[in-house]
Amino acid sequence: MTTLALTGSPLWYAGRAGGTLTLILLTATVVLGIAAGGRASPWRIGRFEVGLLHRNLSLLTLVFLAVHVVTAVLDPFVQLSWAVSLVPFGASYRPLWLGLGTVALDLLLAVLVTSAIRRRLGVRRWKAVHWLAYAAWPLALFHSAGTGTDTRLPLQLWLYAVCLMSVVGAVWWRLAKAGPGRGVRRLTAALGATAVPVVLTAFLATGPLQPGWAQRAATTTILLGGGR
Repeated sequence: MTTLALTGSPLWYAGRAGGTLTLILLTATVVLGIAAGGRASPWRIGRFEVGLLHRNLSLLTLVFLAVHVVTAVLDPFVQLSWAVSLVPFGASYRPLWLGLGTVALDLLLAVLVTSAIRRRLGVRRWKAVHWLAYAAWPLALFHSAGTGTDTRLPLQLWLYAVCLMSVVGAVWWRLAKAGPGRGVRRLTAALGATAVPVVLTAFLATGPLQPGWAQRAATTTILLGGGR
């Protein structure tokens, strides 16, 4: 019987757990928002209950996101500053992939702030900002796949696959129920639902699943840092 050695610090494991749970909850929030946002709904419960569940999932996502960010900053291994958690692509540790997570965080914070002033902002403006939550999801997915040291684990790959299939399935279900049309949002949704799985699969096959990915991911420090 082999024994699994835990070599990371408690903060590292807390950060990874927080990030994984954030991705799962964000996926559930996005799926719920997509599927219940149109005229047709796959559930037999009222819109009030769906809206309440969507809001609670969003808040829970932000809670675990806060845990993920705080533990990552406090972890002495990566040596991140608090500014890096809000300003993207400024970290010395895998700046590109951490930067994608920072952009996703900023988008979700924009949604949170505008939701707090929804009445003053107006429904149309609030909805325009609310769409940023959908853009945050693929950024969070690529952030997790690119910077996660456990990406090559089968369980983690299955998690990415389930999250991906859930969101893509919800998008195509929504498009099918909406009927024919050539709106900009429909076209963007269709292109995104097609492109994200292809790009992620190609990225995993040529990046994190290949030997030496940790060293190659770290080279973005040189490219973005002017050779320092």
